[in-house]
Amino acid sequence: MKNKAFDNTSKALLNKSCPLSGKDAPKVDYKNINLLKKYTTEKGKILPSRVTQVSTKKQKALSQAVKRARFLALLPYVSN
Repeated sequence: MKNKAFDNTSKALLNKSCPLSGKDAPKVDYKNINLLKKYTTEKGKILPSRVTQVSTKKQKALSQAVKRARFLALLPYVSN
């Protein structure tokens, strides 16, 4: 019997796709506050790409957009 933890053919591992890439994907922009809030925690931290399944290129754009929105006071740095 195979251990499921080490099974490389798991369907969950094969269906990884970036939610910000594709035809109908939303554009990453510092003015799109609703999108940026989805990728930050309640405390204001940016979620890592291993949690959100965002590609490396989009993760860099996402973190840059969050930092710009914080600088312009559109998003808080920390939440109480």
